[in-house]
Amino acid sequence: MNKPWKSRLTFLVMGLISNLSYGQEENTEEQIPKFIFSGFMDVFNVYDFSQPQSLSRQDFLYNHNRHNEFNINLGLLQFDLQHPKYRARFGLQIGTYVNDNMSAEPSALKNIFEANIGVSLNEKNNLWLDAGVLPSHIGFESAISMDNFTLTRSLLAENSPYFLTGASLTYSPSKRLELKALIVNGWQRIQRLKGNSLPSFGTQIKFTATKQLTINWSTFIGTDDPDTKRRMRYFNNLYAQYKASKMFEFIAAFDFGHQQQSLGSFNYDIWFSPIFIGQLNINKKWKSALRVEYYQDKESIIIPRQFKNGVELTSASLNIDYHPSSNIIFRIEGRWMNNKDGFIKSKVNSYEGNYIIATSIAIKLVKT
Repeated sequence: MNKPWKSRLTFLVMGLISNLSYGQEENTEEQIPKFIFSGFMDVFNVYDFSQPQSLSRQDFLYNHNRHNEFNINLGLLQFDLQHPKYRARFGLQIGTYVNDNMSAEPSALKNIFEANIGVSLNEKNNLWLDAGVLPSHIGFESAISMDNFTLTRSLLAENSPYFLTGASLTYSPSKRLELKALIVNGWQRIQRLKGNSLPSFGTQIKFTATKQLTINWSTFIGTDDPDTKRRMRYFNNLYAQYKASKMFEFIAAFDFGHQQQSLGSFNYDIWFSPIFIGQLNINKKWKSALRVEYYQDKESIIIPRQFKNGVELTSASLNIDYHPSSNIIFRIEGRWMNNKDGFIKSKVNSYEGNYIIATSIAIKLVKT
């Protein structure tokens, strides 16, 4: 007597669960996307004691690269669209960073900071396909100075891609692990190099071992030559970021790359760069950071030849940061760089090294 009643109840419950699941999925897809507007501006002044012959200080620097002049390093307006199933980002930029770092791009594309669209490829929303002008998967420093431990950029950050153009597949099997694979137009290019028919590729493994420790390995495989002179380039970026306490954290990183000497060659030229940055959080308003680094590129693979025996740069810096509020920062940094062959563009030949004092006021605003 009870069996038909139990069967009807089972079917009813299963139907309710099915309708509820369908309704939740439908509600997720029809959910109104979140729109976020953000802005950033970094106004700076750098005094270079070597007194360079032109306002632009060094050819291998792309940020805060002016002498004895007040200017805007980066002014940014960015629009974000966020939804459980899709996302988009569009950013427009101005500043000396744009002029220096985007010099190879057509004028119509130079002011693009980011321009990409992403879609979720599974129900868990942990597999995403993004395409467009993307932030680089390489390194730990951003073009937005407020996001970095130091005011000026590290040598390895300045001479590796800040952005890439192509498609990226990102998979996060857990909160601790992120895997990424990319196909892109080349080594920091929006428009593909004329005469090059080969796309470039990249990978990233980012592992958050604990709340204090993050380990990252990023790669790039491709070429920055036309087909007739193609030299394959292989690049690795490794870094670990560790928060030892509430007051102190550090980043240790190592870049290593090698490139064919000529088309079809089995001989390779190499470049590499180790770095250590430690940051001291004095209190909520005051921070300080110490950086030591080395950059070697004797065959001028990345940095155009301007020294007799190539690049062997040693650098150290110390900065003090003051946050009057969470969205604004005043920074001052002293930096020393030395190369065995000295520095070109210098009026003062007695300086074996390059000394600068850099100051900046930067502000970031976010509105949802």
